[in-house]
Amino acid sequence: MSYQRRPLSAPRAAGAFIRMLTPLVEHPPLGGLLSAQLIAQAGVKALRHLPAEEPLPFDVPGLLSEPTAARFDPAALLERVAGLGAPAPVGFAFESALAFQRAYREGATDPVRVCEAALGWIEEDRSRRPSMAIFVSVRPEEVRAQAKESAERLRRGQPRSPLEGVPVAVKDELDLSGHPTRVGTRFLGETPAAEDAAAVAALRRAGALILGKVNMHEIGIGVTGINPHFGPARNPYDPERFTGGSSSGPAAAVAAGLCPIAAGADGGGSIRIPAALCGVVGLKPTLGRVSERGAAPLCWSVGHVGPLAATAADAALAYASMAGPDERDPRSLRQPAPVLERFFCEDLRGVRIGVYPEWFEDADPEIVAACRKMLDLFAELGAEVRTIEIPELSLVRPVHLVLIVSEMAASQMEHRRRHRRHYAHDTRLNLALGQRLKATDYIHALRLRARICAHFAKALEEVDVIATPATACTADRIRPDSLKTGDSNLPLLERIMRFAQAANLTGLPAISFPAGYDGRGLPIGFQAMGRPFAEDLLLLLSRLAEKRLARKKPAVHLMYLSKA
Repeated sequence: MSYQRRPLSAPRAAGAFIRMLTPLVEHPPLGGLLSAQLIAQAGVKALRHLPAEEPLPFDVPGLLSEPTAARFDPAALLERVAGLGAPAPVGFAFESALAFQRAYREGATDPVRVCEAALGWIEEDRSRRPSMAIFVSVRPEEVRAQAKESAERLRRGQPRSPLEGVPVAVKDELDLSGHPTRVGTRFLGETPAAEDAAAVAALRRAGALILGKVNMHEIGIGVTGINPHFGPARNPYDPERFTGGSSSGPAAAVAAGLCPIAAGADGGGSIRIPAALCGVVGLKPTLGRVSERGAAPLCWSVGHVGPLAATAADAALAYASMAGPDERDPRSLRQPAPVLERFFCEDLRGVRIGVYPEWFEDADPEIVAACRKMLDLFAELGAEVRTIEIPELSLVRPVHLVLIVSEMAASQMEHRRRHRRHYAHDTRLNLALGQRLKATDYIHALRLRARICAHFAKALEEVDVIATPATACTADRIRPDSLKTGDSNLPLLERIMRFAQAANLTGLPAISFPAGYDGRGLPIGFQAMGRPFAEDLLLLLSRLAEKRLARKKPAVHLMYLSKA
């Protein structure tokens, strides 16, 4: 079956147009007609006429279905990654967690000075016009207290891990003790979180210096990162362009040098898309590999927590800290013990990389060329690049849309009754459409999801990795009419999400890492999807790519260690 993609032709809506359109779609009688047209344009109407014989699945096929004893101590993994040392720079060198450790060990700086530099940058950014709009909640005295405790542990020679004193940011979707979890809104999070999300707690246990909460696309229901309440998180490579989303703040924080690691979440590419557009590494682990406890319950069947990072080693350190079972998240118990064995290899002998050419090449020419060069590199390192075919890829977009929008609409039912007018207009529009989807749409999409999972499982019997670009375009400009209303642009959204949604539907691990830059100097991302719990192989691809790619310095970037 040949690759087919049905173009989206819905008009862009922002500014005055979306202010007019949103209440019309929300209006009970008239909204039904408008919603039906928009739902048809998104491919849902065609989906309703597609036969499905699959039984209703109760879990993502292909993943472990029985709880396993996966207790492990991440300390050994962290120390082994640290043993690699800071990567030798090719082009611009991002300051990695391992570079911070070396600077602390040599006395060139300490967590207190790093803390003050970070807080100073955040304070200065508030007066910039326009602001980079990265941080949304910072408690300076709390950060200073963390820094002093970390510095004392280092002074005593008792660091908790290689992440001791390393600055980290947390997406506003994840609980951070003492901070509101607004999830990108103006009205949620009235009561500060009582405890850290599981992934955040793991980073804190490792000694990380947690700077605060960072921006996101409101309730994660978009992938541009434009947030009318807190401003759009701006792309450090070009502040006139967006970051991608919904983990916009985490990607911007890492690319801007504020931290080598940030905690994000991904329901439809929300880690990998901003990582690609901002030129950093983004790992979406296997479904359930990282506990979802303490993450806002927005899209529970497709949502994942994972890291964004400056380097592959940083991503591996964060992954080793976050991964593993959590007794308070039953889904996280269904996993083998996390490993990083293949991350330390120096070649790709025996690795089979699958490419579906028509899908791989369905992106802007500069992106395809950069990603082809990356495939050539992997072949030089011993990988076998094979042509594969994945049937019915055209189902991925509408099936994912039905699932994620239905779940998000359900998650916001109570809030929408009381705060409908407090959402941004693009969020209101998407939630109104979600309310118009039927229960039969959701069940039908679940059955078709089982079919999609089977197609990918079959492909991964032939290869170890499925390779694509991370996005079909680089970062677009932030348009002035979107700043106060948000932006509904289905054709652009489809280009951004084209390669991302399959990994959320299947629960398979996927990574985005830098593959080069377009003619304007904007980052290009390469995506690799693997078998369940094969994160170590994906991280290896990122590490080997990093050794050859000359990275460029972002236009906005804080250097802590060069000033030490």
